[in-house]
Amino acid sequence: MNLETVQAVKELLSTPQKMVIIPHKNPDGDAIGSTLALWHFLQNRGQDATVIVPNDYPKFLKWMPGSDQILNFEKENHQCRNKIENATVVFTLDFNHLGRVGQLEEPLAEAATKIQFVMIDHHQAPSDYAKIMYSDVEMSSTCQMVYNFIEAIDGVDKITSEMANCLYTGIMTDTGSFKFRSTTGETHRIVADLIDRGAENTEIHHRVFDTNTLARLKLLGVALNNMKILEQFKTAYITLSQDELDAHNYQKGDTEGFVNYGLTLEGINFAVIFIENKEEGIIKISFRSIGDFSVNEFARSHFNGGGHNNAAGGRSERSLQETALHFESLLEDYKNQLAV
Repeated sequence: MNLETVQAVKELLSTPQKMVIIPHKNPDGDAIGSTLALWHFLQNRGQDATVIVPNDYPKFLKWMPGSDQILNFEKENHQCRNKIENATVVFTLDFNHLGRVGQLEEPLAEAATKIQFVMIDHHQAPSDYAKIMYSDVEMSSTCQMVYNFIEAIDGVDKITSEMANCLYTGIMTDTGSFKFRSTTGETHRIVADLIDRGAENTEIHHRVFDTNTLARLKLLGVALNNMKILEQFKTAYITLSQDELDAHNYQKGDTEGFVNYGLTLEGINFAVIFIENKEEGIIKISFRSIGDFSVNEFARSHFNGGGHNNAAGGRSERSLQETALHFESLLEDYKNQLAV
């Protein structure tokens, strides 16, 4: 954070505010961890703060301290709208374009013309809706940025065990358990400090990764059976239809991490999963890569998406089969990049 941003934040927090904290739609560990950590911090400073999620999030994240205080815009629409209409400050975390919040976009866009927005995010190509922006694409996670945000305003000593657990969860999940290239020495130093401040690292790993249902494991088996290998493009992709999800009692978050299995294959540099969502009428897509191949640019160019160089998301309005065939047709143009 630069000095100007730090001073603006300090001034903002010097007086009582009514604050709303928003993550992106389909929030993941980094989104929930960062919003809850910031919520605890602001509440402890005497601020009136509320976390509002655009929609539900996975059960394996609902143990986090403060989760029971989160409002769901889909389920508690009137209450959420009232909170936004009466807010004096809106924090947006782990996204940088209002199009990432689903049905929350309309009330937030209206609020952005009247009140102060603060963005904390590490994705590429931020839009300019926020007056105060802390944007850094080199960061491992938004949770690491929230730690830096708190440190910049001299609040590290106020990090409680509840906040440490939330921040550790987000950093752990967004770095692939600290294996992605965005994991730096500074990331590990922050994680060490969070453990010293009460983050229960072993328990967090267990709660996030070791609470599978039998149905989820069987769905993983279907996904792996559906995996297609395109050796000439060093690419692997998985398809999951709505029928396959329904047959295995799909719950939100059940496909988390499935896309990464493709990258565990020797010689594969690009992995993708296509998941049919009939309710929204789209195919949801996750892209992962190893090395210099930018899935962010690929997703932006072809699938109305984006994210990071090695991890991005997208969507398609074609059928599942048509989407997969279209994807395959694009790979010839990237053959040289994927071969590296």
